[in-house]
Amino acid sequence: MEEKRKLVHTTRIPVRWGDMDYYGHVNNTVYFRYCEQARVEWIEQLGFGVDPNCGSGPVVINANCTFLVPINYPATVIVKMYAGEPGRSSVMTWYELFVEGEDRLYADGASKVVWMDMATNKSVPLPEGLRAFL
Repeated sequence: MEEKRKLVHTTRIPVRWGDMDYYGHVNNTVYFRYCEQARVEWIEQLGFGVDPNCGSGPVVINANCTFLVPINYPATVIVKMYAGEPGRSSVMTWYELFVEGEDRLYADGASKVVWMDMATNKSVPLPEGLRAFL
Protein backbone atom coordinates (compact mmCIF):
# COMPACT_ATOMS: atom_id res chain seq x y z
CA MET A 1 0.00 0.00 0.00
CA GLU A 2 1.38 3.40 -1.01
CA GLU A 3 1.84 5.81 1.88
CA LYS A 4 0.39 9.31 1.74
CA ARG A 5 3.02 11.81 0.65
CA LYS A 6 3.02 15.58 0.91
CA LEU A 7 5.38 17.76 -1.14
CA VAL A 8 7.21 19.72 1.56
CA HIS A 9 10.25 21.25 -0.16
CA THR A 10 11.85 21.80 -3.55
CA THR A 11 15.42 22.93 -4.06
CA ARG A 12 17.80 23.61 -6.94
CA ILE A 13 21.41 22.40 -6.67
CA PRO A 14 24.07 23.13 -9.31
CA VAL A 15 26.12 20.09 -10.28
CA ARG A 16 29.78 20.77 -9.56
CA TRP A 17 32.56 19.39 -11.75
CA GLY A 18 33.86 17.53 -8.68
CA ASP A 19 30.50 15.75 -8.23
CA MET A 20 31.36 13.53 -11.19
CA ASP A 21 33.29 10.29 -11.08
CA TYR A 22 35.69 8.57 -13.46
CA TYR A 23 32.79 7.60 -15.73
CA GLY A 24 31.80 11.24 -16.31
CA HIS A 25 28.52 11.27 -14.40
CA VAL A 26 27.52 12.31 -10.91
CA ASN A 27 28.86 9.77 -8.43
CA ASN A 28 26.20 7.68 -6.67
CA THR A 29 27.16 9.01 -3.22
CA VAL A 30 26.47 12.58 -4.31
CA TYR A 31 22.78 11.81 -4.91
CA PHE A 32 22.51 11.20 -1.16
CA ARG A 33 24.12 14.61 -0.56
CA TYR A 34 21.53 16.25 -2.82
CA CYS A 35 18.74 14.63 -0.78
CA GLU A 36 20.48 15.60 2.45
CA GLN A 37 20.68 19.23 1.32
CA ALA A 38 16.94 19.30 0.60
CA ARG A 39 16.19 17.73 3.99
CA VAL A 40 18.40 20.19 5.90
CA GLU A 41 16.89 23.17 4.07
CA TRP A 42 13.39 21.90 4.91
CA ILE A 43 14.15 21.33 8.60
CA GLU A 44 15.78 24.76 8.92
CA GLN A 45 12.91 26.41 7.02
CA LEU A 46 10.57 25.04 9.70
CA GLY A 47 12.71 26.70 12.38
CA PHE A 48 14.54 23.63 13.72
CA GLY A 49 18.30 23.30 14.01
CA VAL A 50 20.45 20.57 12.57
CA ASP A 51 23.20 21.15 15.09
CA PRO A 52 24.27 18.57 17.71
CA ASN A 53 24.18 21.38 20.30
CA CYS A 54 20.42 21.91 19.75
CA GLY A 55 19.52 19.21 22.25
CA SER A 56 17.40 17.22 19.82
CA GLY A 57 17.12 16.91 16.10
CA PRO A 58 16.69 14.75 13.02
CA VAL A 59 18.81 11.67 12.37
CA VAL A 60 18.55 9.47 9.28
CA ILE A 61 18.33 5.80 10.21
CA ASN A 62 17.74 4.38 6.73
CA ALA A 63 18.28 5.73 3.21
CA ASN A 64 18.00 4.37 -0.30
CA CYS A 65 18.23 5.65 -3.85
CA THR A 66 17.37 4.20 -7.25
CA PHE A 67 19.57 5.63 -10.00
CA LEU A 68 17.49 5.76 -13.18
CA VAL A 69 19.46 8.03 -15.55
CA PRO A 70 23.01 9.39 -15.10
CA ILE A 71 23.31 13.10 -14.32
CA ASN A 72 26.17 14.91 -16.03
CA TYR A 73 27.91 18.26 -15.63
CA PRO A 74 26.80 20.95 -16.38
CA ALA A 75 23.32 20.73 -14.92
CA THR A 76 21.12 21.94 -12.11
CA VAL A 77 19.43 19.23 -10.08
CA ILE A 78 15.88 19.82 -8.87
CA VAL A 79 15.13 17.85 -5.70
CA LYS A 80 11.50 17.45 -4.71
CA MET A 81 11.10 16.25 -1.15
CA TYR A 82 7.97 14.61 0.22
CA ALA A 83 7.04 13.62 3.77
CA GLY A 84 4.59 11.04 5.06
CA GLU A 85 2.36 10.68 8.07
CA PRO A 86 4.29 11.34 11.27
CA GLY A 87 4.89 8.56 13.75
CA ARG A 88 5.68 9.12 17.42
CA SER A 89 9.32 10.00 16.78
CA SER A 90 9.82 9.45 13.05
CA VAL A 91 8.69 10.44 9.60
CA MET A 92 9.33 8.87 6.19
CA THR A 93 10.69 11.17 3.50
CA TRP A 94 10.94 10.60 -0.25
CA TYR A 95 12.94 12.37 -2.92
CA GLU A 96 12.64 12.82 -6.67
CA LEU A 97 15.62 14.16 -8.61
CA PHE A 98 15.21 15.91 -11.93
CA VAL A 99 17.50 17.97 -14.15
CA GLU A 100 16.26 21.51 -14.64
CA GLY A 101 14.52 21.93 -17.97
CA GLU A 102 13.59 18.25 -18.28
CA ASP A 103 10.55 16.27 -17.15
CA ARG A 104 12.43 12.97 -16.91
CA LEU A 105 12.95 11.47 -13.44
CA TYR A 106 16.68 10.85 -12.94
CA ALA A 107 16.57 9.21 -9.50
CA ASP A 108 14.26 8.62 -6.58
CA GLY A 109 14.88 7.63 -3.03
CA ALA A 110 13.67 7.61 0.55
CA SER A 111 14.90 8.02 4.09
CA LYS A 112 13.44 7.45 7.51
CA VAL A 113 14.11 10.39 9.82
CA VAL A 114 13.97 9.92 13.58
CA TRP A 115 13.98 12.77 16.07
CA MET A 116 16.74 12.08 18.60
CA ASP A 117 17.89 13.46 21.93
CA MET A 118 21.53 14.23 21.15
CA ALA A 119 22.71 13.65 24.74
CA THR A 120 21.12 10.23 25.21
CA ASN A 121 21.03 9.06 21.57
CA LYS A 122 17.44 7.93 22.14
CA SER A 123 14.41 8.80 20.09
CA VAL A 124 12.05 11.48 21.37
CA PRO A 125 8.63 12.60 20.14
CA LEU A 126 8.59 14.75 17.01
CA PRO A 127 8.32 18.45 17.87
CA GLU A 128 4.71 19.64 17.86
CA GLY A 129 5.44 22.27 15.18
CA LEU A 130 6.75 19.60 12.83
CA ARG A 131 3.85 17.28 13.63
CA ALA A 132 1.35 20.08 12.97
CA PHE A 133 3.00 20.88 9.62
CA LEU A 134 2.82 17.26 8.54
